[in-house]
Amino acid sequence: MRIVPGATHLFEEPGTLDQVVKLAKQWFQRHLKRSEHEDDEPWFESGTVFADRAEAGRELAERLLRHKIANPVVLALPRGGVPVAYEIARALQAPLDVIVVRKLGAPSHEELGVGAVVDGDHPEGIFNEEIIAELGVSREYLEREVEAQLKEVRRREGVYRGGRPRVELKGRTVIVVDDGIATGGSIRAALRAVRRAAPARVILAVPVAPADTIRELRREADEVVCLSSPASFYAIGQFYHDFHQLDDEEVLRLLEAARAARHPSASGTTGATG
Repeated sequence: MRIVPGATHLFEEPGTLDQVVKLAKQWFQRHLKRSEHEDDEPWFESGTVFADRAEAGRELAERLLRHKIANPVVLALPRGGVPVAYEIARALQAPLDVIVVRKLGAPSHEELGVGAVVDGDHPEGIFNEEIIAELGVSREYLEREVEAQLKEVRRREGVYRGGRPRVELKGRTVIVVDDGIATGGSIRAALRAVRRAAPARVILAVPVAPADTIRELRREADEVVCLSSPASFYAIGQFYHDFHQLDDEEVLRLLEAARAARHPSASGTTGATG
């Protein structure tokens, strides 16, 4: 049973009926999805299911609005983090920018990450020394892989920003956003790169992540806002009804919409907001 604070049995108080609708929706989403997989392990047992990334972003924004954040800037990990971050930036009336992180793949097994790298004024690399040692990955290979992925990072930043400068982070409250976290390697690289830009505060905001990953990441950020940390976690997509693969066109459209909302006279030019 869930209690809606301040509500009478008729739910006539402002906003209480909306809260009932939201709670009912979450209950039905969990139990309908569970019935579809009744022979499987109940993987939605402890987690919220979001309709899509935009809904997750709106729920995060609602949580962040309670914090009275001063001078915020929102950084999204593309592509999946952009729709989530867009809703947060819109609610906070904050600039939206991207921070591009690339996984470092193992030799002959690119899908297996041995680290992550992020470019910017303060490039940052994160390495999984345990896997590197186990696979016998050479430093020469890592240097080549880092350079190759940094090149791709810069290419993507050029596409997303359209030649515009990065949003200034120094002295600001930086909110780093993704659509979810699994192992945390990419987001850790992003947080460390942001920290080196001398912000006033760093907040990590994600819809869903494993509890143990969140505990580790609390050392990297001043504050972590995570809507759901389920006990059973297999993949980020299990917590979304719509988890389609975004393309660059969709990312660019959201970045432009965010920029146009802050600078209406400058609409029509692609890039990050300032």
